[in-house]
Amino acid sequence: MKTRSAIVYSVLRLLAFLVPLGIMMLFPIFRDMYWIALIFAALIGISLSIIFLRRPLDEVSAGLQERRERRLAREGGERRTAAQQDAEIEDAANEVAHADPAPFGDEPER
Repeated sequence: MKTRSAIVYSVLRLLAFLVPLGIMMLFPIFRDMYWIALIFAALIGISLSIIFLRRPLDEVSAGLQERRERRLAREGGERRTAAQQDAEIEDAANEVAHADPAPFGDEPER
């Protein structure tokens, strides 16, 4: 991942929040009820980042994906998902259960 693209994206996201907050704090109503200004600034920041920051987000995401692929290649292959691991454990437990019906001692009384 390129550090520069992550820093640029983070700074732009902060600016998308702080600039509207600063503008709203110029109005007296928002100085008295600062929590409303925070909510509006967060909503405006999210909207601006969705509209205008698509390219920096794509660059950061692509960098993270490349980093993950390099790490997996270095570790020696692909990793199993949690569902695959659970299925393997379940299969092993089923094999043990069907191979020996009474593994813990005496046969059950009939």
